[in-house]
Amino acid sequence: MELRALLEGLEAGGGEHEVQLAYLAAQALGLAEAEVRGARRRALLVLASGGDPRRELEPDGRAVSVVAEALDAPGRAEALRGALGRLEAEADGLPAVSAALDRLLADDDLAWRWAACALLAEELAG
Repeated sequence: MELRALLEGLEAGGGEHEVQLAYLAAQALGLAEAEVRGARRRALLVLASGGDPRRELEPDGRAVSVVAEALDAPGRAEALRGALGRLEAEADGLPAVSAALDRLLADDDLAWRWAACALLAEELAG
């Protein structure tokens, strides 16, 4: 699917877009599958130890922090910012998507936590 059409779908869908946008941007990071799988596994243990492993994820939650810390490496936050910037160019005329991108681009730490949240959510959805 074309990126612009995907962003238009997000715009039409309403809701908070940070997690979807961070996920799209994270796909450009080229993270090793084994590294992501290991981070997700550790986060699932944290979720399970808290009672309900299927509860709603939050970017400030413990399990998301596990993923964010495990995948953090020099240059990755900057690469994520660059990928978000490329999405920004495609979001012209999409006010809700643009506002979410502005929030992510204004705070590298928040953007990184949303990306970690998205990667963990992908595991839970699968």
